[in-house]
Amino acid sequence: MSSDLKREIFKRSEIIEKAIREYLPLKNPEGLYKATRHLLKAGGKRLRPVISLIVSEALLKDYTKIIPAAVAIETIHNFTLIHDDIMDRDDMRRGVPTVHRLWDEPTAILAGDTLFAEAFYLLTLCEVESDNLVKATRMFADVCVKICEGQYLDMSFENKEMVDEDEYIEMVTKKTSVLIAASSAVPAVLFGEDEKTINALWDFGIMCGIGFQIHDDVLDLVGKDKTGKDWGSDLLEGKKTLIIIKAFQEGMVPEIFGKKKASPDEIEEAVRQLQDCGAIEYASSKANEYVREGKKKLDVLPDTDAKKILLDLADYLIKREY
Repeated sequence: MSSDLKREIFKRSEIIEKAIREYLPLKNPEGLYKATRHLLKAGGKRLRPVISLIVSEALLKDYTKIIPAAVAIETIHNFTLIHDDIMDRDDMRRGVPTVHRLWDEPTAILAGDTLFAEAFYLLTLCEVESDNLVKATRMFADVCVKICEGQYLDMSFENKEMVDEDEYIEMVTKKTSVLIAASSAVPAVLFGEDEKTINALWDFGIMCGIGFQIHDDVLDLVGKDKTGKDWGSDLLEGKKTLIIIKAFQEGMVPEIFGKKKASPDEIEEAVRQLQDCGAIEYASSKANEYVREGKKKLDVLPDTDAKKILLDLADYLIKREY
């Protein structure tokens, strides 16, 4: 990430951090809310709410009126992380123990449910026309349904011998991309922009979100000690990522695929095999392709500094190291 982009993201993430503290304080019962706030306090890049602020600027609008919506997006994101970690049995997230490991699964489920409900309450606090608020609420609800559909597809892939690339793209579109799409499009909805603008920003988020998730799959293998997550967890869990789909097509199946446990040396060898057969390079090239197409959708916006930041941020989604 360039120093300029890092500075621009940090400036807006600080606004989000302050808003999170304001809108999502610790409450009683303390045990529940400590679990609910655990991953929020652990940090994260806040890219999704930051995107909402930058899009608002690119639309020449006052983002202070929709900061609660930006926080709601981060709240939804964290609700999905808590539940994903339970389903995937992951031990680490953002460099800290996952919620279900620090507390227990019932508490983690409740923590996720609480965040889900809080997100919709936050959305109502935006200072916009009520009709636009209704449209945004409908978008958020639809996004949450699609995220659940995507997670179900992801889990169902475990029972299939193999999935094809189209199935994978449908899954990541629903599980990951729709929330980035909402981050991009909801400012336009809340500020009453035309359908062409809303749809273009939604498509930008969808395509960049697909690229983001493919790159995330790559980082699971090559981002050792950088991601804050369990190294090679997707491989050990038998996840049908684009990398694995391509490897299968090339006739290569890592020995530890779906084995649940492996030594660091065994993971290292599997990564080397996936690199040698071209599967990792293929996935990276597809991530680049999706983001390149997504950036074209920003032609709908006027040329501003904020638009340039969005374009640079899109590139960062597939170049980050964690």
